[in-house]
Amino acid sequence: MNQPFDSKHGYRDDYVARSKVVEINAPAQVVWEILVDLPRYGEWNPFCIAATSTFKMGDPINMTMKYLWSDETAPIVEYICAFDPPKKLSWKMDWSEEWPYAGLRDQYIEATGPHSCRYWTTDAFLGDNAVHIMNFGNSWIEAGFNQTADALKKRAEEFHAKAK
Repeated sequence: MNQPFDSKHGYRDDYVARSKVVEINAPAQVVWEILVDLPRYGEWNPFCIAATSTFKMGDPINMTMKYLWSDETAPIVEYICAFDPPKKLSWKMDWSEEWPYAGLRDQYIEATGPHSCRYWTTDAFLGDNAVHIMNFGNSWIEAGFNQTADALKKRAEEFHAKAK
């Protein structure tokens, strides 16, 4: 029997922003270490230029996001919901009266060999208001995710080459 759709946190596959999958010539652990080195995000990440977190389940991750079309930034607070080194890092924003736009951001690292891996990220927009985020923001969110994936690839490959 089908469950009724959760109007606040329900998932629809067609309301998910997705980055491209990048093949990285560096071990998964190297990529993981870059992803969790939040104080250095401003050195390489063009989309999320600053972040702080304890990475404990349920704790906040405070981020500064840069708009792709200007030098303006926006503060974002979400909450850690997965920390599985070196495979998956996730945070979420729950629905609230003040901000009725729930979402779940997952970042994946898949080892493809001892010195290679692939990375991609998704952001599932949840509930009835997901359509608004898809219509307004999906194209620039995916562009930001793709820029981040490319920048992560470049940084990881540079770090790995120096370590050899």
